[in-house]
Amino acid sequence: MTSSYYQATLARAGHYAELGGRRQARVCVIGGGFAGLNTALGLVERGMQDVVLLEAHAVGHGASGRNGGFVFGGFSLGEERLLQSSGKQRARELYAGTVEAVETIRNRIRRYGITCDDTQAGVLWANWFDDPAVLLARQRMLADVYGVDWEWVDRRELRDRLHTTRYGDALFEPRAFHFNPLKYITGLAAVASAGGVAIHEHTPAVSLERVGPGWRIGTADGEVLSDEVVLACGGYLAGLRREVDAGVMPIATYVMATEPLGPRMQEVMSTPAAVYDTRFAFDYYRPLPDSRLLWGGRISVRDRPPHEVERLLRRDMLRVFPQLGDVRIEQAWSGLMSYARHQMPQIGQVEPGLWLAQAFGGHGVAPTTFAGELLASAIAEGDTRWRGLADFGLVTAAKPVGLAAAQLSYWWAQSLDAWRDWRESRGRAAAGED
Repeated sequence: MTSSYYQATLARAGHYAELGGRRQARVCVIGGGFAGLNTALGLVERGMQDVVLLEAHAVGHGASGRNGGFVFGGFSLGEERLLQSSGKQRARELYAGTVEAVETIRNRIRRYGITCDDTQAGVLWANWFDDPAVLLARQRMLADVYGVDWEWVDRRELRDRLHTTRYGDALFEPRAFHFNPLKYITGLAAVASAGGVAIHEHTPAVSLERVGPGWRIGTADGEVLSDEVVLACGGYLAGLRREVDAGVMPIATYVMATEPLGPRMQEVMSTPAAVYDTRFAFDYYRPLPDSRLLWGGRISVRDRPPHEVERLLRRDMLRVFPQLGDVRIEQAWSGLMSYARHQMPQIGQVEPGLWLAQAFGGHGVAPTTFAGELLASAIAEGDTRWRGLADFGLVTAAKPVGLAAAQLSYWWAQSLDAWRDWRESRGRAAAGED
């Protein structure tokens, strides 16, 4: 197996040289994932020069280049809890920022000609259970509170699209889409580099210290003297500020890709839309341009090897599509996401001149773009909209206890899903249904 489907399909044209010696910068971004590159590109789009980006590995090495490729609005926290914590107006503004970010991504793909296998086909939220109440409640809340309309898909229509008896009804998010995230992020890097951002790969930042009004960022073979710094390291912690690293839990998630299915894809699904389900421990999957099925799911504090990822996810896939029992899995991989205890991104200012964007919690493609726009606007233009996330700041993740608690919470939610599934299956069997 290759390390990931995305890496196997990436025709990478160039490499960004490691940093050597000293250089000056107006802004130094640490982290070459979506949050860091969106911030850097947002800065140059606003006319700022002397932007340096340091990446410890290669651009897109972390969750940004390994995720499921879903591009949709919202946060890991969920709409109902966001409303409870922030109130209607603030919650609506925050959610709208991620919806706008989806359009920003779509527009950047078109404006810059980024080839990333984007499939403008929407996303289905399929009900794992029989009771449609959860769909009705979310559809109503999205419309009434957030001004967003998701379309109802009844069970019969859904079975025309997804050839499984696993689901009940569904909701369809028409403005969402899916893409190859590694192709997209390498495209972003190329655009940012062409705009003047100095990108240095394989250049981990090893120290960060205040020097007068600015900062010195040390690397193995050089240093950057910068007026301002953005920390955007996600689940791959840099060890530069204790309170920043303490604020997140690195959590693993798993993805795999089948062999090309060819005409057999029509045995599985007759829609180009991406899909995820209503369980807490949900599956997510989507058809790929070369007729493979990409499948992801589960979270864990363990970053498992490919053969274990394949074993777990194959079992999940066959619960939905047993007709794929003889299909070969060609790639399986995992990656680390960063979660905060409050399940919202940590975006803002740690102290004057030191900015932060992390903890996107497995729901980060649009929110990282939202974060990049907030921070770029703050640094380049003095915009204070980032303060709207002040209630979701740095709170300790209480590691290692927090990691254990997160795993136990996931297992508990998973067991509740399984119990409800068992109860419904018994009810169907008693009624003589499928």
